Amino acid sequence: MPRVKGGYTTRRRHKKVLKMTKGQWGTKHRLFRRANEAMMKSQWYAYRDRRNRRRDLRRLWITRINAAARLNGMSYSRFIHGLKQSNVELDRKVLADIAVRDAATFASIVELAKQA
Repeated sequence: MPRVKGGYTTRRRHKKVLKMTKGQWGTKHRLFRRANEAMMKSQWYAYRDRRNRRRDLRRLWITRINAAARLNGMSYSRFIHGLKQSNVELDRKVLADIAVRDAATFASIVELAKQA
């Protein structure tokens, strides 16, 4: 059985990695080994930060809801508890959007929570 050299496959893999690290500083986009390290690190950061983005957005929504609820004379925790009691099934993303764009509607939602 003849020996098969892997030049074609290796070159394709190297080119793919170097293409992914285009724009990075120094040897991180020139040398395969350094580029591979940088690429793996950047992919790990991307994976981690996709999850962190969800966490950050939820914090932002809660901050916006709290500010709008306090303008209507209610704390965030009492507001959310009141919504749960009155069976209003709006998530925090939608509530934050309503709080920012439509203060009158948000005020009516706060009244629902106060009644409960």
